[in-house]
Amino acid sequence: MNEVERRLKGGAMSLPSRAFYHGAHWLARLLVFLYFRGYVHDAKNLPDKGAVIIAPVHRSNLDVPVLGSTCPRRLRYFAKDSLFKNRFWTWVLTLVGAFPVRRDASDRQALEAALRVLERGEPLAMFPEGERKSGPVVQPLLRGVAYVAGRTQVPILPVGIGGSEHAMPKGQVWPRPSRLVYLYGELIEPPRLEGKRVPRSEIDRVTAELYEAVQSLFDEAQRRAGTPNPPPT
Repeated sequence: MNEVERRLKGGAMSLPSRAFYHGAHWLARLLVFLYFRGYVHDAKNLPDKGAVIIAPVHRSNLDVPVLGSTCPRRLRYFAKDSLFKNRFWTWVLTLVGAFPVRRDASDRQALEAALRVLERGEPLAMFPEGERKSGPVVQPLLRGVAYVAGRTQVPILPVGIGGSEHAMPKGQVWPRPSRLVYLYGELIEPPRLEGKRVPRSEIDRVTAELYEAVQSLFDEAQRRAGTPNPPPT
């Protein structure tokens, strides 16, 4: 088993693992709606099957678990490799669909893992800002989401998340019981290919389109959450 396959090891779950996952998923979903008064709008925009890149704004450590608990399909997503040092958390993160990525270097194996996930027809969550940010303004997007979409020719689904930074900002250990709002946008078509190549101009065009969609959804999600924004950093 090579490194990429090891990272994607959680893709094929045994029957006990599936039962555990679905049980944990519904318990987490219940907690989100009770504790955070969670609200999800237009989740129907997520295709019932087939590959798709889910591209949410990222303001809190709550974003990933709440997105996973409210999403109708089991997601795969990157997680920083430091979270995989502990055997228990490695098991949990792998079970829920995470695979590690190094932040201190260009991780070609993580890219290959992402491509494999999409080739297998699974939904993949990628934060287009790259990492957790702060404030009401979406930061310049990395081109990675558009590039991967172009390589695999799968659509991108932008998602706005409102209230998560207010509920659990950086440095806070336990989240406040603050309203969370998740808004799913319209699918964005991948960059057009020229032969087998993804032109830089197409990557830039789709990245700009994604930015506008994510910012608009983020604004609306924050408004519906009714929570104050911190000042831009």
